[in-house]
Amino acid sequence: MSVLGREAILRAIEQGTLTITPFAPELVGPASVDLTLASTFRVFRKVHQVIEVQEGTDYRDLTDKIAIPEGRHMLIMPGETVLGITRERLRLGPGLCGWLEGRSRFARLGLMVHISAPFMGPGIDSQQVLEMSNFGPAPLAVYPGLPICQFVFQKLEGSERYQGRYAGQSVDTF
Repeated sequence: MSVLGREAILRAIEQGTLTITPFAPELVGPASVDLTLASTFRVFRKVHQVIEVQEGTDYRDLTDKIAIPEGRHMLIMPGETVLGITRERLRLGPGLCGWLEGRSRFARLGLMVHISAPFMGPGIDSQQVLEMSNFGPAPLAVYPGLPICQFVFQKLEGSERYQGRYAGQSVDTF
């Protein structure tokens, strides 16, 4: 399996095997595409009970959905985790899969953008949920529109397609 470089990414978009909506060519790097932060977040409620980590546990039952107005920021306190979502919707054809990764410039501030499950399977057609945690010593302000993470595309041998629990997620179902 190989990683797609800039020219291969642009060719996949042109051929329709990869769709990024909205698409901004300036966000395509040498071997990835930066994705930007949407204005919708999910903030965990302060609970005084044990959260059972089981297949049926749903993060939406434990969080409140909030929207940040344009030009404002989401504050992430040290030790806090919030969920964000990308503005861009990715659709990967059956021959592509990939990895959602943070950006080192933000990790150096203590921001972990995608703390678990970075693999995205072939056939996804969704906005990407970000599990953002502040591991630094100071509060961090993140702004909608910020190129917060990057997606690395990889060719897949086979024609499988992801059809799991979060297939087709969007800001509406987030």
